[in-house]
Amino acid sequence: MDLNAVRMFVSVVQTGSLSAAAERAGVPLPTLSRRIRELERQLNVQLLERSVRGTRPTDAGARLYEHAGRGIEALAEAEQAVASDQARLKGRLRLSLPPGYEPWWELLSAFQQRYPDIRLHVYTSERRIDLVEDGIDVALRVGAIAHEAMVARRLLSYRHVLVAAPSLLARLGAPDSVAALERFPCATWAQSGGWQLGAQTFQPQPLLSTNDYAHLRSRALAGEAVTELPPFLAAAAIRAGHLVALLPEHPLPEQHVHLLYPSHRHPSAIVRTYLAFCQERVASLAAACASDAPAAHDPRGIAR
Repeated sequence: MDLNAVRMFVSVVQTGSLSAAAERAGVPLPTLSRRIRELERQLNVQLLERSVRGTRPTDAGARLYEHAGRGIEALAEAEQAVASDQARLKGRLRLSLPPGYEPWWELLSAFQQRYPDIRLHVYTSERRIDLVEDGIDVALRVGAIAHEAMVARRLLSYRHVLVAAPSLLARLGAPDSVAALERFPCATWAQSGGWQLGAQTFQPQPLLSTNDYAHLRSRALAGEAVTELPPFLAAAAIRAGHLVALLPEHPLPEQHVHLLYPSHRHPSAIVRTYLAFCQERVASLAAACASDAPAAHDPRGIAR
């Protein structure tokens, strides 16, 4: 049964006129009349009787109105409740983040302070999850985007930083070239295929590989290894003198940060507000990614 046609039928009974119902529904009178006739053909029964005094339901039409009217009224109340929730931004937002992305923890806290009725569910994983299958509204991704079914909104770009502790440099000396890294113990990100340092590639033989940047930072701070870190995990230690940025003339490649959401799903008011809030905070995110090493910050628009 065509729900829109039933709505029109209910409106005709309530107004007592086809023309009044058409005006209420905002559709041409011929369109409304045609939809009512199609509904009658579908049900194989006459629903309305037309006379000079107006339009009234037949017995069959009265029974349909009795049941459908309650349903249409309940549906209208449900639509109003949803609209009200959206207006007050009340509901749940499901997010995906990479592990150890500390600047986002502060951003999410600020977001909930501004919108206290929004409940967050945050799924942390390095795995490229399926947003639709896993029920994620928005994912934060670092790196190249190659998913045509997603809308990608670029927020900023930065470069990882090659770092070591002063104690390690005091023992082995500061490297003055990429080749000089051969004499240093190294720790790497688990999926790293080597370090692209400017135009040169260095393939470390790591004493440790892990998918936890916090662990890499702890090893670097302990003076055990040279490693690469996201700038927001290295900046404070560099400023305090606990780490030193190495070979700044040979920068690591840019890392691009995007927010992803399904292209086929109309974003809700909550999702749109979250995207706008993140865009608003790009400047502070760029500051969090700043370090004494070269870094590029590149707020951009939306791209597919």
